[in-house]
Amino acid sequence: MRIVVVILAWYFAWSVMTFIVFAHDKRAARLERRRIREATLLKMAFAGGWPGAVAAGRLLRHKTRKAPFRRMLWAIIAVHTAVWGLVLILNRAQF
Repeated sequence: MRIVVVILAWYFAWSVMTFIVFAHDKRAARLERRRIREATLLKMAFAGGWPGAVAAGRLLRHKTRKAPFRRMLWAIIAVHTAVWGLVLILNRAQF
């Protein structure tokens, strides 16, 4: 059970950080200041911050018109879902 708490804390922390970075990038875009690279945003999503990235996209309307970015984000979500699905299937097989 402890590992579940650690994993959830990991996702929560990365999601909060990712949301904040997306908000910072959205503000920079509005003010025509230096932006954060899309690769950095996607790396944060891959590290576990994808829920924060999705929330920022919905709440802040950030990166919603960038189709290549959205495709990569959804690919990251698919990878996370597949990995966790596999983990659950393998753990269930052990019981």
